[in-house]
Amino acid sequence: VQLQASGGGLVQGGDSLRLSCVASGDTFSSYTLAWFRHAPEKEREFVAGIYSRNSRTYYADSVKGRFTCSRDNVKKTLYLQISSLTPEDTAVYYCAASTSLILSSMRRSAAYRYWGQGTLVTVSS
Repeated sequence: VQLQASGGGLVQGGDSLRLSCVASGDTFSSYTLAWFRHAPEKEREFVAGIYSRNSRTYYADSVKGRFTCSRDNVKKTLYLQISSLTPEDTAVYYCAASTSLILSSMRRSAAYRYWGQGTLVTVSS
């Protein structure tokens, strides 16, 4: 499985942005997919994800209400719509995929085998 993230850039506070992650592979619909972010001097953190077995979307508490994660199984693409951006959202955003993780592991980066290269989001104040 190969993942290619895109959509990052330099934006102003309050702006919106949509990140995309295109995946290869024939069984995309069976992947659990997630977005993580890694901000300077911070640990990589779970942002949002869609669990394959129940198709539910899960969010970190810090982004609920501003981030919307979705997937298009026909286009084999994962999306992250971000609104009301703040400088605290500045980070490299990574998409990740797993074919076998359990729900309790969904927020753990170590549970994901496949990773995209990351796309940088920089928010100016």
